[in-house]
Amino acid sequence: MNAPVPTPQADDPAPSPRRIPAVERLVGGASAAELETYGRTAFTDAIRAVLAEIRAGGGPVPDTESIRAAASARLAAERRPSLRPVFNLTGTVLHTNLGRALLPRSAAEAVAAVMVQASNLEFDLETGARGERDDHVEALICRLTGAEAAVVVNNNAAAVLLVLNALAMRKEVVVSRGELVEIGGSFRVPDVMVRAGCRLREVGTTNRTHLRDYAEALGPRTGLVMKVHPSNYAIAGFTAVADPVALHALCRERGVPLADDLGSGSLVDLAAYGLPPEPTIRAALERADVVTFSGDKLLGAVQCGIVAGRKDLIARVRKNPLKRALRVDKMTYAALEAVLRLYLHPERLRVELPTLRLLTRDRDSIAAQADSIREGLAKLDFEPEVILTSFHGVPRSYLLKGDPYHCQCHKTGRLIREALGLSPEKMRVTFQSALVLTPASAGSRGAGGRCRRLAEELRRLPVPVIGRISDEAVRLDLRTLEDEAGFLDSLAALPPVAGGGRTPRRTP
Repeated sequence: MNAPVPTPQADDPAPSPRRIPAVERLVGGASAAELETYGRTAFTDAIRAVLAEIRAGGGPVPDTESIRAAASARLAAERRPSLRPVFNLTGTVLHTNLGRALLPRSAAEAVAAVMVQASNLEFDLETGARGERDDHVEALICRLTGAEAAVVVNNNAAAVLLVLNALAMRKEVVVSRGELVEIGGSFRVPDVMVRAGCRLREVGTTNRTHLRDYAEALGPRTGLVMKVHPSNYAIAGFTAVADPVALHALCRERGVPLADDLGSGSLVDLAAYGLPPEPTIRAALERADVVTFSGDKLLGAVQCGIVAGRKDLIARVRKNPLKRALRVDKMTYAALEAVLRLYLHPERLRVELPTLRLLTRDRDSIAAQADSIREGLAKLDFEPEVILTSFHGVPRSYLLKGDPYHCQCHKTGRLIREALGLSPEKMRVTFQSALVLTPASAGSRGAGGRCRRLAEELRRLPVPVIGRISDEAVRLDLRTLEDEAGFLDSLAALPPVAGGGRTPRRTP
C-alpha cells in the first residue's frame, strides 16, 4: 500500500519542475537510521516514486522533509508483513480464515529449533542411511490411535485425494448419496473422485442408505467403500444409515477396503471435557481399514492431513507418486510431534493444548475478563453489554465453522433434542461469551453503518481485532481472548469519539 504524497501548505508558491529537489539531495539528507533500516537503494527508489507522484499530481511541491517522510512511510508499509497476528473474537474457536488451531508453546519452540539449522528430516542417525520423514510421528500416531501405520500430507483434502488415487484408481468407489458433501472452498467429494481417477458409485438415497445398498453395489469393479463424516450439515427426520460394524464386516467379506474420512478427527473423548462427543480416531479404526483426518482442527496441531490404518494399505498410499507432491516440511513434523506428545500426558492436556483450553473455558473466567476490558471501551460511542447466557451444549458446527451465536446442533442433536423435548427446528443454542457493542443511538437509521465503521477501525488496529456484526451490534466473543493486555494495548489506538464514555451494561 502506497503512502499518501505529502500535501504542502496553501501559501506555498506555485509548482515548478525546477523546484523539485534532486534525488541525490533528498537521499543525502536522509538520516543514518533511515538508510540503515531500509537500505540506500530502496530509499532512493522510494524517493523517486514519491517525486513521480508529485509531478503527476501537478500541485505545489512539498518541502524536502515531507518528501523524505513520505518515502519512509512508503517503505514502512512495504515492510509490514502480509500475514499478521490478529485477535480472533468471532466466537469460532477453529476459524479457517483466521488460521484454525493455535499451537502450544512447546510446538512453537520445536518449529523454531528446526528452522534455523539443519535437521535429520530424512536421515537415520543410527545407521547413517537415508530415513523416512514420516518416522518422526508415525509411532506416536499409531500409539494414540491404534493404527498399524500412518502417513502425513499437507491437509485432509490431500489425504482423501491420496487414499482414493492409491487404493481405487480406475475403479469404483462406493459412497452413500447422503455423504456426497461439499466443504469450504467448493471442495466436493464427486469432484475429488474425478481428480483421483476413480469412478463414483452412489448408493442409497439422500436421507436413507441401508447395508443392502452397499452389498448390491460391491462387485469386481469396486476398489473402495468410503464413509464421509458430515461435519458441516445434518439430515434429520426420516433417516437411516448402515451400521458401521456390519458395513466393515461386509467389506472384509468381499475383500474391499473401507475408508472413513473423519474430517476434524479427535484423539480424545470430548465428552470427558463437557463437550459433545465426537468419534475418536481409535474408535473409527475399529470399524474401518483406513481413516483420514485433519491435524489442525480438533487435534489442535498444525495444518496437515493424516492417513492411518492397515499396514498394507498405508504402504500402498506411501508408495503412490502423489505422496511426494503432497508431503509436508520439517516445520510441520516438528509441530505435529510436539502436539502429539501432549496427548501422552492426558492429565495436563486441558491446560497445555490451546484448542481444548479455549473450548472448555468456564463462565466465571469469561465474565471476569469481560468486566475487566469493557472499561477500555468507554471512549467509544457504543454501549458495551456483556452477554453471558446459559446454553445446553456446544454444537460441533460451533467448534469448527458454524455461527457462534445461533447454531444448529446436529451431530448429537437427536440425543439432546430427545432429552430436552425440542424439535430440530427449535434446537438453537446461544453461546455465552459475547461482548456486544451497540451504538448509543441504537435503532436509528445509521446504526448499521456505524457498526461497519467500528468493525473497519478494529481491523486497522496495530493488532487487528476481528469480530462479527449481528443485529445492529458489533459482537466480540471473548472465549478465545487470552492476551488481555495486548488486546487493550491495541484497542488504545482507536480514535476517541465525542459523546463516548457511557456506562456499560451487563446482562446476567
